[in-house]
Amino acid sequence: MSKKIVIVNAGPRKGWNTDTLLAEAAKGAESAGAEVVWFDLFRLEKYTGCISCFGCKKEKFKGHCICRDGLTPVLDAIRESDGLIIGTPNYLGDVTASFRALYERLIFQNLTYNAEHYCCNEHPVPVLFIMTSNGHADYYKDLMQQYQQTFQRFIGPTETYACGDTLQLKDYSKTDWEWSIFDPEAKQKRHDTVFPEECRMMFEKGAAMGK
Repeated sequence: MSKKIVIVNAGPRKGWNTDTLLAEAAKGAESAGAEVVWFDLFRLEKYTGCISCFGCKKEKFKGHCICRDGLTPVLDAIRESDGLIIGTPNYLGDVTASFRALYERLIFQNLTYNAEHYCCNEHPVPVLFIMTSNGHADYYKDLMQQYQQTFQRFIGPTETYACGDTLQLKDYSKTDWEWSIFDPEAKQKRHDTVFPEECRMMFEKGAAMGK
């Protein structure tokens, strides 16, 4: 029986860095025979982050967020999956608000507040968390580690990858004002030489999860 891998894009830009890396991971998973279920958080029906209703703390709902909205099919699919690959661009030093909304709902439904059994997730799955940023990847080591630790506690064994110094525009000279903190030529060079290797790496990681 083939594995089911859920891929979640928490970025808004189709065809750009986050979307491209996730697409390569999806191809890798499919090459290993896995079924891929893809969600674009920016293209779902209306949803929110956790509303602190505590419905998931009732015995009959444990491990299930009872708030019904655009995130419900995403949460259901992750719960029934064999692996999760989730990617987000870095916004102002952190993840996107869309990522955070899913993250709150995904984690909190498994948190019990019980000292002996703090997590009620009965189906741990591996996670690959990808973040892209125009800043250097080293800037976000602590941030990535924090998310990794929480994913590992409540979802399953987690691997992270930060893709930094990304290309944001096809032509930086066509902006309304000068983006003088960037070196467009250096960014383009990295995009042409390093980014393809990162795509290959994501393909391999997707394939490994899909086996």
